Amino acid sequence: MAKTVLITGSSSGIGLGIARSFAEAGYNLVFNGLEDNGAEIAAGVASEFGIEAYFSPINLMDPAAIRKMVEEAESRFGGVDVLVNNAGVQYVAHIEEFPESKWDLILGVNLSAAFHTTKAVWPGMQSRGFGRIINIASVHGLKASPFKTAYVAAKHGMVGLTKVLALEGAEHGITANAICPGYVKTPLVEKQIPEQAKSHGMTEEEVTEKVFLKAHAVKDFVKVETLGALALFLAGEGAATVTGTAIPVDGGWAAR
Repeated sequence: MAKTVLITGSSSGIGLGIARSFAEAGYNLVFNGLEDNGAEIAAGVASEFGIEAYFSPINLMDPAAIRKMVEEAESRFGGVDVLVNNAGVQYVAHIEEFPESKWDLILGVNLSAAFHTTKAVWPGMQSRGFGRIINIASVHGLKASPFKTAYVAAKHGMVGLTKVLALEGAEHGITANAICPGYVKTPLVEKQIPEQAKSHGMTEEEVTEKVFLKAHAVKDFVKVETLGALALFLAGEGAATVTGTAIPVDGGWAAR
């Protein structure tokens, strides 16, 4: 019987890339995101890879809606074997100008939602004696950058949450790990490259190396396929003793 993975924020970007990796490996999928065509995206992936999938449009700021999403997944597929907490939002400003509403939103989506979703899937994982929690943190869960108060706080919190879950899940066959990417080549980032090049008076190649990848020792973007492959490994039986880790996938950024 195919295993089931629930991935928050999976209708675009990193989440969609990870979803495609799991679909190719034969997992059933629960998609979640903000895209209006989320159901169409889920259906397309299901058709392409011959798996079952559906889209849940719930608001991750609502704990009750999160519980209902997990209950529906368990009803449809018999349980959630793998949870990938991927959803995230960003806002950049000096702390004196940082809107309190943005702080609440970023902490809510990037950290609190991961807690609520994990809490919802935990009883089922514990009863089956198997579970995989994969938290998509960031290199900013390990390092800091100016003007990203809420994001850095939330991602550091995600790494801390991961470690506690690893300890609590150990005796129940549940592992928890965080993946900490640097800059990832997503459509959102690709769109920003020409905009940043124009604003900095640089070529696209220059702005890529000197702005986006400045902290990367390896001057290349992280590929979503790399993150998908790592998530698949962490979800498998071969990673049973890999838990409590925060794995940088950042071109050497965290080594600085």
